[in-house]
Amino acid sequence: MRIAVLAAVSAALMVVVPTNAALAGKRYKATITRTTYGIPHIQARDWRGVGYGVAYAYAEDNLCLLAEEIATVAGERSLHFGPEAKAVLGFEEVDNLSSDIFFRAVIDLPALRASAKALPARVQMLLDGYVAGYNRFLKDAGADGIPAECRGKPWVRPITADDMLRLNEKQMLLASSLNLAPAIANAAPPGSAAPKVSIHLPKPDELGMGSNGWAFGSEATADGRGLVIGNPHFPWKGPNRFWQMHVKGPEGYEVMGVGLAGTPLPTLGFNKNVAWTHTVTEARHFTIYQLTLDPADPARYLVDGQSEAMTSQTVTVPMPGGAPAVTRTLYSTRFGPVFVIPRMGVTWSATSAFALKDANRGNQRGIEAWLRIGEAKNVGEVRAAVSETLGIPWVNTIAADRYGDALHADVTAVPNVPAGKVKACSPPIAGLFAEFAVLLDGARAVCDWDVAAGTPAPGLMPATDQAATLAKTWLTNSNDSYWISNPAMPHRQLSPILGKYATARSLRTRSNFIETAALLAGGKVDHARAQAFAFANKSLAADMALDELAVICAAAAAPPEAALRGCAALAGWDRRFEATSRGAALFRAFWAKAGKLPGLWAVPFDATDPVGTPRGLATDGAKRDKLLTALAEAVAELDAATIPLDAPWGEVQRVMAGNDAIPIHGGPGTLGVLNMQESVSVPGGLTPRHGTSYIQIVGFDDKGPVADAILSYSQSTNPASPHAADQTRAYAAKQWHRLPFHRQDIRAAAISKPRKIAE
Repeated sequence: MRIAVLAAVSAALMVVVPTNAALAGKRYKATITRTTYGIPHIQARDWRGVGYGVAYAYAEDNLCLLAEEIATVAGERSLHFGPEAKAVLGFEEVDNLSSDIFFRAVIDLPALRASAKALPARVQMLLDGYVAGYNRFLKDAGADGIPAECRGKPWVRPITADDMLRLNEKQMLLASSLNLAPAIANAAPPGSAAPKVSIHLPKPDELGMGSNGWAFGSEATADGRGLVIGNPHFPWKGPNRFWQMHVKGPEGYEVMGVGLAGTPLPTLGFNKNVAWTHTVTEARHFTIYQLTLDPADPARYLVDGQSEAMTSQTVTVPMPGGAPAVTRTLYSTRFGPVFVIPRMGVTWSATSAFALKDANRGNQRGIEAWLRIGEAKNVGEVRAAVSETLGIPWVNTIAADRYGDALHADVTAVPNVPAGKVKACSPPIAGLFAEFAVLLDGARAVCDWDVAAGTPAPGLMPATDQAATLAKTWLTNSNDSYWISNPAMPHRQLSPILGKYATARSLRTRSNFIETAALLAGGKVDHARAQAFAFANKSLAADMALDELAVICAAAAAPPEAALRGCAALAGWDRRFEATSRGAALFRAFWAKAGKLPGLWAVPFDATDPVGTPRGLATDGAKRDKLLTALAEAVAELDAATIPLDAPWGEVQRVMAGNDAIPIHGGPGTLGVLNMQESVSVPGGLTPRHGTSYIQIVGFDDKGPVADAILSYSQSTNPASPHAADQTRAYAAKQWHRLPFHRQDIRAAAISKPRKIAE
């Protein structure tokens, strides 16, 4: 049956293969070969052809997803899906009207068009080719070839260069302004009929992004060459899903890896000499300015005692069904747009307001940065790429090369605000914002970002003031700050804009350090050991808490009956989140409550022992009773959901592929599980929302890269595709896929004949 489906899909998408003579003089040309799991290998002689082939292949797999995303960044969600409906914007749900207002106001299309003209020629050609390739697929598919989910929808349309500029801008703002879209869209001066603002600012572990990344150098690997383990944690649904591709282009460029919707080349992956991965950095990519308003006019603010007018912009959003368009006026300052979050005290009063300045607004340098990483011959060139472009928007870069060098570079587009300026420019209320952003005094011009010579845009922090570490041993990151990439070599303290220093690390970071040390204690790393390590599914929280919890249960005079049931169920748990683990669901529910208890640990954090502290459950008096209460509540929660306390984890956490339930291993990062899967409730259990996505293990032999990988949620979002769940089943079974990189391997793994497209 599967072979028949594959044949049918291949036949439906097959285009006439032009002869070489027919290809002569064509502006866009590419060859696409699909291998196991539908992975496309795209070959082109120029950069237009690369973008053309990538877009065509991506549309084959994810047309509806990308078409909807194009409508989103164009500010057309209300028109097509209704203003009150919600969709994921970045990594959180936002109502369509707020989304539309944000994109129509914040994306400065004229400025983006102007700056695009100064982009390197190859970047311009990539984007031009992507537009042509997407539109070519629409033409080839025809009305009947569009997937059922979006067939006949008005938002499935040809795209333009403007759509690509908007899409790129949105990707740059994912970890900054985009999370504040409703706060910007609904800001209004005092006295006006301000719309209600509903916004949730998630903590780092709640975000639909994260990741673990490891770079092992020659002193840590079995063959003395570098090895990378990449485990980015990204959403299972929506435009921020990864998609695999192998691109061979001009000038010797050849990279295999993944990109997000609309990216014309791999942004995470490997070439013949270097492998790299990314993790979301703790650095802050924007600052907030507290404005002192002019007493005569709340739409004016004071800088060094002089009154300045805010810039107003009226935005009109079309509505469905002929309903009147919604018009909204937004305001901006020299520091950026005004925003409000009333529940946090971020309001616009007669005397004060708040504005947001984003280092990634207008950042079109990312594609060139990733092109240069893809061309790198060693990690030194990777470091140069991120440092000279400052185009990487919001992720750490972890890399290793065939020569046995490892790199962790926390070098991104961040505001140039040194520690001294943070201290001198912090308003009295700055501490209230510390977990959210750096707050600066907008009444003093000196509190604007410093301008350093040689940066590609004014106000960016030079790479020399950010964190980059090279080593022959190993370096890793699990989304905590630059302070520690390896406990043996802590970094010197830098500006607080780059993250916290000498503070407690997350359980996932601590688990990373502990498990990595244990891995290396057992011998040097090779592919087989790396595979077992990546999917070990251990929980540090369980190792730290269960023994003491069992003692509490045994010693309690009259524990709740539900708590006793819980203790009995946890006693049989293997402390892992394997599909077969019994008790994992109960501990997940327990730790969601217990992990938030104040004074949880008996031994506090010690900066001289960041891996081992804090530790030891505090079990004195009332704290012991609160732990038992949390366990009893967790039992009641599972009872209410009709989930047995000892249910196998794979029967609780699963993904539906049609009528087929696929068990999913991995668990919450807040429990110190490296193979992170954060799930949401569905009838009868849980299903992943975000977590482990594209997992790669990449080393090198004499010929080039040796790569094993799995894309947990598979290549295609089209339910009718044979590649909608095939890798999900492989992930469930921990079946790694040796990626075909060399020509003979691609030929052997091909599932269809190469297709040449041109126009």
